[in-house]
Order: sequence, then structure tokens, then C-alpha cells
Amino acid sequence: MMPLFMLAAADEIIPVVAIGGGLAVAIVSIITSAIRKSKIVQAKEESRREIAAYVAEGSMTADDAAKIINAGKTLEDRIS
Repeated sequence: MMPLFMLAAADEIIPVVAIGGGLAVAIVSIITSAIRKSKIVQAKEESRREIAAYVAEGSMTADDAAKIINAGKTLEDRIS
């Protein structure tokens, strides 16, 4: 008795492998992107907390803190 994988012709296997591989790459890309965005948000929030602590202890003024937090942002980012 022939193994099951040898019963299918190569012409039938190649599209299945190609589609499966494409889906695997897409899923890995989506997961990686979500993790990356999560880490970026986490780092921003940590920085904001540290800056707030500096303001609370008096080593930095609120105006300086606002300038640091808004540095590098576009006008649209600051409005939203």
C-alpha cells in the first residue's frame, strides 16, 4: 500500500503548500506587528510616568515636561 502523500501528484501539492506558507507568513507578520505596537505604547507610557515623577518631585517644570512629551509629534498628533 502506498503512503497517502505519494498518492497526490506534485501539481496538486504545490498550490496547497504555497497558500499555506503565505498564510503562515501573514499570521506571523500580524502577531509581530501587534507585539511591536504594544511595546511602543508601553515604552511611551513608562516615559510619561517618569516625566510626571520628575515634575512631582520638583526637578522639572510642567512646561518643560510638556515640551518633552510633545517633542517629535506632528500637529495632528498633538490635537488628538
